[in-house]
Amino acid sequence: ERGITIKLQPVRMDYNGYILNLIDTPGHVDFTYEVSRSLAACEGAILVVDATQGIQAQTLANLYMAMEHDLKIIPVINKIDMPAADPEKVKDEIENMLAIDRNEVIEVSAKTGENVEFLLDVIIDQVPSPINGGLRKQLGIESDEEAKALVFDSVYDTYRGVVSYVRMVSGTFKKGEKLTFLNTKTDIEVSDIGYFRPSYESQKELKPGEVGFIVTGLKSVSEARVGDTLWSGKDVKSAKALPGYKKVVPMVYAGIYCVDGDDYPQLRDSMEKLSLNDAALAYEPDQSQALGSGFRCGFLGLLHMDIVQERLEREYDMDIITTAPSVSYIIKMKDGKEITISSPAELPDRSSVESISEPWVKLEIVCPKEMVGDVMKIVQDRRGFHKNITYMDADRTFILFEMPLATLIIDFYDALKSISSGYASMNYYFMEYREDQLIKLDILVAGEIMEGLSVMCHKTEAQNLGGKLCKKLKGIIPRANFAIAIQAAIGGKIIARETISAYRKDVTAGLYGGDVTRKNKQLQKQKKGKKRMKQMGSVSIPQDAFQAILKKD
Repeated sequence: ERGITIKLQPVRMDYNGYILNLIDTPGHVDFTYEVSRSLAACEGAILVVDATQGIQAQTLANLYMAMEHDLKIIPVINKIDMPAADPEKVKDEIENMLAIDRNEVIEVSAKTGENVEFLLDVIIDQVPSPINGGLRKQLGIESDEEAKALVFDSVYDTYRGVVSYVRMVSGTFKKGEKLTFLNTKTDIEVSDIGYFRPSYESQKELKPGEVGFIVTGLKSVSEARVGDTLWSGKDVKSAKALPGYKKVVPMVYAGIYCVDGDDYPQLRDSMEKLSLNDAALAYEPDQSQALGSGFRCGFLGLLHMDIVQERLEREYDMDIITTAPSVSYIIKMKDGKEITISSPAELPDRSSVESISEPWVKLEIVCPKEMVGDVMKIVQDRRGFHKNITYMDADRTFILFEMPLATLIIDFYDALKSISSGYASMNYYFMEYREDQLIKLDILVAGEIMEGLSVMCHKTEAQNLGGKLCKKLKGIIPRANFAIAIQAAIGGKIIARETISAYRKDVTAGLYGGDVTRKNKQLQKQKKGKKRMKQMGSVSIPQDAFQAILKKD
């Protein structure tokens, strides 16, 4: 997608009598869950740094993740064949920022094949064997009497059902054998088994340490979850599952709805199949007064949200609407209870609320040193502040910020790329919830609160934001036969207003010269009619207009 890896891809290679199983993982911050699952199935990791760009913000995050899993890390500089490549400078960065000896760094070109064979020899020499060490050693598994495999990914095949990607930890699985998913207690019969080369290649069995696929034949996606353990043995009650993965916590929420309400069953099936292949996607049914039936979805970030939307449209042929992103808030009630909301519409009555806390993130930005001032300004404009700055070399800086997630998810990434001409990179991770002066800004159309348009914002930003939203709505709601008031309110207090003027017929056009009272009589009659229409009429906001207000500028 968009020239970047968004999905892990396993492949099996034979080299000089050795079998190498490689998993290519994404590098973007929104897909760290894919990386963490892959690392849990491996004994070593190749840390690839671009020779033309150097260390990026997400390079550090992925390195720390590999270190947490106690993997052997092999640092590699790729694209040394490019004219703009500067391997020596990148080696200095790796030594200074990652504390890795520059002499350990391997220079390769994946395009020309330069030094690739040397890299493969280093992998064979330094990465522990999956049979004698690595994951088996960590888990204390010494025998192959009990066959177990870790499910690190799953995909849904229309004809064959759920296909699970597994890493064999102990024992052997054979075609036709009966297996059990230990966490869901689901029994299956292996209809096909084999390796990735990188497409499926059927085999008779999978042995200890091997990575491969198992066709389960399951039609229900909820029975084959990522992180489960596939097992074959005699006593399922005494069987112990392998350590799974930590539960993913969504960072960004948005609503996904059908343009045509009749497509809801198809959307539900599509979400189910997509969530099997994308374990980081969380969703639950939702009903909107303006957009109808759909789902409230949780994502790891904005890019993740955009990719899910694109996959639904392309792979499942869905015509959908995605609402503006929001974050979750922790509400402390006056009676001492705490609740978590992911939509402003869920906020309880303000009189019963003690405080509201929002998620804050640590934001790491790598940028050219001449752009530090501009970068700091766009962070400060979004209520963030800088904590630390490190000069990586003569040209580039590493800056650490803290800022609210709600202000980061709207348009921060685009703004950062714009002011840095694409040279800055960022990485962020959740830090904590912090209490602040947060309020719910309601939008009223013709006196009615439109819950779908409510937003959470800081008290100091409410006046400005309310005015902007009212002006935007004025331009997209069609005129009616009576004046429509668009108001922004905090509680019962109106802080901004725009009015859409009514259509007005020229009632005096048929009159000719004479007494002015005849003209006034017709105008008064029209005025009374408009007043009566205003009391009885209701404004229906068109779906297009509703979506336009929700989209980020």
